[in-house]
Amino acid sequence: MRIVAGQHRGRSLVVPQGTTTRPTSDRAREALFNILEHSGLSENGSLIVGARVLDGFAGTGALALEALSRGASHATLFEQNRDALACLRQNIAILGEIDRCRVITGDLRLPPRAPSACQLGFLDPPYRQGLLEPSLIALSNAGWVDDNAVVVVELGANEVFATPPGFTIMDRRVYSAAQLLFLRWKSHI
Repeated sequence: MRIVAGQHRGRSLVVPQGTTTRPTSDRAREALFNILEHSGLSENGSLIVGARVLDGFAGTGALALEALSRGASHATLFEQNRDALACLRQNIAILGEIDRCRVITGDLRLPPRAPSACQLGFLDPPYRQGLLEPSLIALSNAGWVDDNAVVVVELGANEVFATPPGFTIMDRRVYSAAQLLFLRWKSHI
């Protein structure tokens, strides 16, 4: 597993042993970032450059680290699996991104209050465990999601998703056993 593009292009990432972590493949990550950079989801150009990024269910941290490599300003990564956390921290150190990353250990459905909102989010929970909707609600309630932010969620290709209030599906892509939903957040205020 490698960083696909940007300042860390080609750098290898550490992946936990076993099957508890399901890293997004290099090819799927490249497709995802091409959509973010070239699909017109942003009226102001790149959704990545200068963005504060949230990576929920971060696993290896590949999505947040890819965003940093492509010009994001900061990443907050949520993870609770011990093996994934060890790899995540190692990957941040390998790339020299300690100063631009914050790692939070814990349940994404119970996040602490955000010090500042993120403009771009990635949520890739374990499939079919009902974690996505309550996590999105909790993150938005705790101030982690900026108004007009784009949140990309990954779920099983046939998995049903109930869009929480305030979120709108902007795009949907299916890749084999997975689907990516590109959501836009608008606060109710």
